[in-house]
Amino acid sequence: MSLSADVMTKMKEAMKAKDQNSLTSLRAIKSALLLAQTETGSKEEISEEQELKMLQKLVKQRKDSAAIYLEQGREDLAAPELEQAKVIESFLPEQMSEEEIAKVVEDIIAKTGASSMADMGKVMGMASGQLSGKADGKTISTIVKSKLA
Repeated sequence: MSLSADVMTKMKEAMKAKDQNSLTSLRAIKSALLLAQTETGSKEEISEEQELKMLQKLVKQRKDSAAIYLEQGREDLAAPELEQAKVIESFLPEQMSEEEIAKVVEDIIAKTGASSMADMGKVMGMASGQLSGKADGKTISTIVKSKLA
């Protein structure tokens, strides 16, 4: 089932259950999908890779907003953002652990012969491509920095 069809099914379920938080999250996904389709000017669906990037972006936006709210002591505003992030994350493939990411990064470093921070861009490019949808960029970046330092 495509992402848009899956989102529509979940939206109907959320409407029946009167789950406003899930409904808000699902509407955000649907909106982002429609925007992505209109940007390309095509009637067909966007690629799975584009869908994953879009979903990761939506999750990151929610988590960043929640972090800002928590810094300002507004737990009442942070909680819905974190709940929405969980709903959106349910459409992403299972995220890899830091140990699994570190293993992939070590393999890439061995293949490329990277030895210093000057090689970080090359390693990050390959790692981001291999781990697309399975890990967020911030985690990958942190691990690459620790391995090359």
